Amino acid sequence: MNNNLVTRLLIGGVLTAGIAASMPATAQPYPARPVRLVVGFTAGGATDIAARVIAQKLSETIGQQVVVENRPGAGSTLAAEAVARSAPDGYTLLLANVTVAMPSLFARLSYDVRKDLTAVSLVGYGPLALVAHPSLPVTSVRELTALARRKPGMLNYGSAGVGSFTHLAMALFVSMTNAQMVHVPYKGSSQASVGIITGEVQLMFSSPAAVMAQLRDGKLRPLAVSGTTRSAVLPGVPTLIEAGVAGYDATSWYGMLAPSATPRPALTRLSEESVKALTAADVKERLLTQGIEPAKGGIEEFSGYLGAEIIKWAKVIKAAGIPPQ
Repeated sequence: MNNNLVTRLLIGGVLTAGIAASMPATAQPYPARPVRLVVGFTAGGATDIAARVIAQKLSETIGQQVVVENRPGAGSTLAAEAVARSAPDGYTLLLANVTVAMPSLFARLSYDVRKDLTAVSLVGYGPLALVAHPSLPVTSVRELTALARRKPGMLNYGSAGVGSFTHLAMALFVSMTNAQMVHVPYKGSSQASVGIITGEVQLMFSSPAAVMAQLRDGKLRPLAVSGTTRSAVLPGVPTLIEAGVAGYDATSWYGMLAPSATPRPALTRLSEESVKALTAADVKERLLTQGIEPAKGGIEEFSGYLGAEIIKWAKVIKAAGIPPQ
């Protein structure tokens, strides 16, 4: 081999290596490194648990670790903002609950849910349970609404705070039934649960998991569940629609979102793997023990659902007279 040929081959090899080294990370098969799944709530809550269940399964199927990062505060908007402002490369995601569909609760947001975030997959649903203290002389929703109309302002209900989902679920119920009741906001869901167990308040919407022991022991009475179908963890309790409130639906849900400019191939991979993960028996079991029923909504389904939820809750918030916080 002559010296000129050797020189050309060496130069060609160096150039090829240099080009490969300078190629952007996006040119590598996705995912090429760990993925962050940001949660806007503290560890141990339903949203955090949903995130950890799906993160573990995705870690097994996409070949990279999916790491849950808790960033609580400001009604979960800090986490949503962080994801909306992150690089749109598929490596930073948001596991949100229904509160992400309530931007009208906030006076100032540095991001637009509809413009800066995009749907990946709907993970699960978490219908609430409408529960009553045993001292309240009602055993059904019809009896409750009749009593509230007969004695306006005499009944009270607790919530996890002004603008919380448990507050809005009851605000929707009040608006649809004209059942006038007094709102007693607490500083969180655990305090509200104590309030109804001790009889400080007579009614509240709660996640079934938070009050299951009291329901079993007869310390609280279930009246209905807030979704359009019965809850798998409370199969004997009717929906509010079955109980006579036609069209009622206040379902908490959990979904995965990404920055809006995330490449479509990355979104598709994440969405498809998430939907597959939610059919796994171990995932279903872990979610159901927390009162979360697995969903199977991909990009298009979740996108349409999220848009409808934003419109719906804006109307409820306005009708309830809740000022932006």
